[in-house]
Amino acid sequence: MKEMKEFTIPFVGLKLGEHRFDFEIKKPFFEHFEYDEFNDANINLDVLLDKKTTLLEFTLSYTGTVNVNCDTTNEPYNQGVSGEYHFIVKFGDVFNNENEDLLILPHGSYEVNIQQYIYESIILGLPSRRIHPGVLDGTLKSDILDKLEELSPNGSNTNKDATKGETTDPRWDTLKKLLTDK
Repeated sequence: MKEMKEFTIPFVGLKLGEHRFDFEIKKPFFEHFEYDEFNDANINLDVLLDKKTTLLEFTLSYTGTVNVNCDTTNEPYNQGVSGEYHFIVKFGDVFNNENEDLLILPHGSYEVNIQQYIYESIILGLPSRRIHPGVLDGTLKSDILDKLEELSPNGSNTNKDATKGETTDPRWDTLKKLLTDK
C-alpha cells in the first residue's frame, strides 16, 4: 500500500526526548485503506514520540467521532471513539513489522511511517456491534424497529408448542428433576 506522506515522521534531526505531533483524521484517510464503513470521520490524533539513543517509543492517543450505520436499524449515528496505542521502533539489519508492538527499521533509516498503526488502532478500538443510542433508550422511531418488534417471537408463542400436546421423552423429565433438586 502506498504511504501517505503526512503520516511519515522524520526522526533523524530530532533531539533526544519527547516530541509531539498532532493530526486530524478524516474520511479520506480510511478511504485510502479501502475501508468504507464510515459515512464520515472526525478524529484528533496526538502522537507522542519519545526518542531515545537506541529506540523510538510512540504513543498514539485519539479521540473523536465516526459516523456509522446502526447494525440493527441501519440508521446513521455518531459513534464516539477514543483510545491509546503504544509501540516501539528499533533498528536492525532488515525491516520487520511482524510483531504489532515492535517495528524494526534497517540501520540508516531516517523516517518512519505510522499510518498503518493509526488505522489499526482506530478500527480495533471500535465496538464490534454498533447500536444506535436511540435503540438502547427507546427514543428512536424507525420502520425497521417496528417490523423487528412485530416479527420478534413473544414468550406466549413458545409456550404454544408445549400446549399443543407434544410429549417429551420421560428420560429427559428425570434429568430435568436433577436440575431442580439442588
